[in-house]
Order: sequence, then structure tokens, then C-alpha cells
Amino acid sequence: MLDKDLRVDVYRSGGAGGQSVNTADSAVRLTHFPTGIVVACQQERSQLQNKIKAMKILKSRIYEYELEKRRQAQNEIEAGKKDNAWGSQIRSYVLHPYKLVKDHRTGFTSSQAETVLDGDLDDFMKAFLQWQSLGGKPIEGDSDEL
Repeated sequence: MLDKDLRVDVYRSGGAGGQSVNTADSAVRLTHFPTGIVVACQQERSQLQNKIKAMKILKSRIYEYELEKRRQAQNEIEAGKKDNAWGSQIRSYVLHPYKLVKDHRTGFTSSQAETVLDGDLDDFMKAFLQWQSLGGKPIEGDSDEL
């Protein structure tokens, strides 16, 4: 946490009057500019003790704020995922009575099932990159060759 991101205000704390009137500015208010979090502390008699306590509270609130941002980002990622259910697979392999491998995202098909099963996925990778560059639209036509 940088000093330029923090504003420290001191003021007189309220409380009982009479002889226990606090004539010093012992209450502390911390404002964190990037997050907009404001913390005030006037529990202690010393301004330094109040500042230390307010800083601990501010750090914990910033930590909670950052955790919530990460949770929201993770939830957005999770929302984009498909279910692990039947029919949601990326590729289909047909080995009998004819040979065919089809990528359901890109629409790319190959009749070279044995080479694909042996690990030759270059054509599928090219089709995927082309699919991404088109904004996720299926590739038109018979795409056994790119």
C-alpha cells in the first residue's frame, strides 16, 4: 500500500465530557483512494495506537475487497464453462463402419482417424486458430484440408 494511495485525517474523538475531555486530536480516519474504503478508529487514547489499529482494519478490508474481486472473476470464468455431459464433447471419433473425426466447435472434419489418434492434431489446431480469428463462427464447407 503506497502513501499516495492513502489519506490520513485526524480529529477529536467524541466521548464523555467533564474531566475526561479529550483535548488532543486522537481519532484517525484512513481513506484508501483506489478502493474507496474508509476506516475510522477512536477507541484508544493515543493517536498512534488509533492509527495502527485503523491500518490493521484497512488492510483486512482491502484483502476482503481483493478476494471478492477474484471470486467474481472466477465466477465469470465458471459461467462460461459447459457441463460435462453427454453431447458436450469437443470432438467425435467414428471408427466403424467408416472413419471420421469431427471437431464440433470449428466444424472441421478429417477422414484420417488413425493419424489423429496417433497424435497428428496440426490440422485441428489450424482450424481452431482460424475459428478463433473469425470470432468463433464455424468454418464453412468440407474442411479436410486447410
